[in-house]
Amino acid sequence: MEALLGTTIPVFIGVTVLLMGFAGYMTGQALGDNWLPLGHLIVYCLMLGAVDRFLTFALFDGELLSITGYLIDTAVIMAIGIFAFRFTRARRMVSQYPWRYERSGLLGWRENGGHEK
Repeated sequence: MEALLGTTIPVFIGVTVLLMGFAGYMTGQALGDNWLPLGHLIVYCLMLGAVDRFLTFALFDGELLSITGYLIDTAVIMAIGIFAFRFTRARRMVSQYPWRYERSGLLGWRENGGHEK
């Protein structure tokens, strides 16, 4: 597993999941709150994945050019960012347009039952 990650599992959890995951969450929240499209988040998460690879290399002697490590790190950061984006967008839709939308689960919204088109 460590060969795929390009680092040890504790470093992966600390740097990727906690530190860069927090950065991905905040990025998704900021983009969702400001009505920016999801494509922006994808680009920012690709850059956060590169930062994650560099921090792992510079601070913990991980592999800098580990393609599988970069892809796994970026996928984790992107998943956290997309969750934050959808969560924030759903909250924003329901709070900004309460007469039209209601919550539908944690990440979704739907039109109110009494609303006529």
